[in-house]
Amino acid sequence: MTTGATTHRQASTFHIEHCMGTVFTIDIRDPGCWDDAVRNVVRWLHRVDAVFSTYKAESHISRIRRGELTVADADPNVALILDLCRQVEDESDGYFSASWDGDLDPTGLVKGWAIERASKMLVSHGTDNHAVNGGGDVQLAGGSAPGEPWRVGIVDPLDRTRVLTVVRGCDIAVATSGTVERGAHIVDPVRAAPAVGLGSVTVVGPSLTRADGYATAAFAMGTDAPAWLESVPGYEALVVFDGGGTTDTSGFATREIPDGVPG
Repeated sequence: MTTGATTHRQASTFHIEHCMGTVFTIDIRDPGCWDDAVRNVVRWLHRVDAVFSTYKAESHISRIRRGELTVADADPNVALILDLCRQVEDESDGYFSASWDGDLDPTGLVKGWAIERASKMLVSHGTDNHAVNGGGDVQLAGGSAPGEPWRVGIVDPLDRTRVLTVVRGCDIAVATSGTVERGAHIVDPVRAAPAVGLGSVTVVGPSLTRADGYATAAFAMGTDAPAWLESVPGYEALVVFDGGGTTDTSGFATREIPDGVPG
């Protein structure tokens, strides 16, 4: 089920897919025909949406919410995701949660996990250099070209026409939680109130599943986030405060291209 547009360029393939209420792109930089790989990834993304959507009445999550389906009888990935959510909840002292106001809602981690799995599917098809992007959260495999790292721009949530910096690297994931993609939507589960204090949090590391969950948790923490992010091994972050100004973890500078420096 390929419903978006696929473009074949010399030594690359680019596909756009609308799913999960956002836009996904599949950007393969290896030469060859990757139509089967793209089709499999597209099917996977729509399957994840059918299982985990909190908006579709017949999704497994919606049916579990209504008491019509148990986790044990649902798609096996539901139990897997809930276990991952519990791990991130423990790691973030409860600032990440798979529920709100009594309803099951693991969406703070699902998209990142789905994208990371999609990248692994592409690797299994034989492509080592690709990017899978869903609403600004991206898993990057290999490089953008031989010997060239990928580059990901981080947008200022207070001025969406401005790029704060550009993260570069090979085999990395970049996830951002904040107001740029979906507006104010993240809740602080510890204080049981809307998250305040930050404009956005961008987390960079090897796994988009973890980066997505950590970015969500950090945004919910508000101004306590920088200290916690510094303690997370293997991941670096850029924090934008809602009143302006930024801070980053000690290793983030090695991931970025400073303003005015060509990449």
